[in-house]
Amino acid sequence: MHEMLPPILLAYVGDAVYELYIRQWLVRQGAKPVSQLHRRATRFTSAAGQADILRRLEPLLTEEETAFVRRGRNTKSKVPKNADMAEYRMATGLEALVGWLYLSGAQKRLDELFSFIDVGEDKE
Repeated sequence: MHEMLPPILLAYVGDAVYELYIRQWLVRQGAKPVSQLHRRATRFTSAAGQADILRRLEPLLTEEETAFVRRGRNTKSKVPKNADMAEYRMATGLEALVGWLYLSGAQKRLDELFSFIDVGEDKE
């Protein structure tokens, strides 16, 4: 059923799941003031941050996963004024993938992909 959901709905779910994964990852890095955690989280949850994450993950994706990214990226939606259109579309693609994996019950695959997020340096 979730394969048939519009990509924008997959992205809607994926956005929440992605945010939770990022928050969990940051908390595991060590206790910090919530304001500092929020500031760090926005670097990963902004359109630019999500586009960067997707670029890192793309070589690891299966054909089917890439198709869901493409569906999400091609979804017509209003781009916020503060976001670059290309980055926003990539972010929507990432969110659609995360939403699809989550709704598919692919917890192990989500964990695997999210393990690559902290590959880059998180400069504070």
